[in-house]
Amino acid sequence: MSETRTVTKIPAKQYFGYRKVGIYCRVSTKSQEQMDSLAAQVSLLTRLAAARVNWMLVDVYLDIRSGSDVASRVEFHRMMDDCRAKKLNIVFTKSISRFGRNTGDTLKALNELSNLGVEVIFQLEDINTKNPDSQLMVSLLEGIAQQENEERRNNILWGMTRRAENGTSTLYNRICYGYAHDDGGDLRINEAEAAIVRSIFDLYLHGKSVLGIQRELEARGIKSPTGKERWCRRSIEKMLSNEKYSGDVIIFKTYSMGFPDTKRKVNEPAQRTKIQSIGNHPAIISKETFLAVQAEKERRSNIEKVEEGVRRKATKYSSRKRT
Repeated sequence: MSETRTVTKIPAKQYFGYRKVGIYCRVSTKSQEQMDSLAAQVSLLTRLAAARVNWMLVDVYLDIRSGSDVASRVEFHRMMDDCRAKKLNIVFTKSISRFGRNTGDTLKALNELSNLGVEVIFQLEDINTKNPDSQLMVSLLEGIAQQENEERRNNILWGMTRRAENGTSTLYNRICYGYAHDDGGDLRINEAEAAIVRSIFDLYLHGKSVLGIQRELEARGIKSPTGKERWCRRSIEKMLSNEKYSGDVIIFKTYSMGFPDTKRKVNEPAQRTKIQSIGNHPAIISKETFLAVQAEKERRSNIEKVEEGVRRKATKYSSRKRT
């Protein structure tokens, strides 16, 4: 066929399709300032997502937890589960510090999301994890954020310690069961609750186990400190160990080492300085009663020290036995 064909080039159409987007926002506390910050994060990211023609907002994930404590961030885990279930293509977040302040956990999550084919976009830093050099940048910025967080934590702790040392700390007047605040913010006795506190100490000194005290309180129909019908044994144990009922206060009875070991530890034997205020407020029980209970607790303890370390010993006060 000698005639020249007339041909027309039809360019390929690039199909974008909808990208399923999840917005992740986080603040550390429920303070008004932090809640305003959370609302601002959500508002900004929602508007930016809506401006993308091929983005479809699927869900918003909100955490009010520390960025270093990944295990307790419920919404973060829900977001990760949705990514594993292929419900999201993109995670859109304000900044690296909002995504997390623990470098190891953050990079682990980012690696998993990358393997799942999910992009993470940090709006403030203008970083998209689909770019090859993004992980190095994230690692560097995350390390800086973590260091800043540690410095902030140390500054807060320093301030708390100074206020405790000069007697102006509000920690001295933190209420517990049996106490309330007067008009000036100082501790005063709540007589109705104080009677129950005295009864708990008295029952213990007269041979009742913690489990026995729990059953006694529930049999009397006495509500727990949280207003529930059932008492928690741990609550009773803490009450029996609380020096505040004798009128004294000890501050910094627990401490945290910081990242990576963020779990609070009992400051006993003292690894950190503790500060004590004697006669800080009206006592519900005498010091003699409080010390007698501590001695009785030691006598009943199921742990004894031996040359090899510690070992358990038989005791009739074990919660596994009938009282």
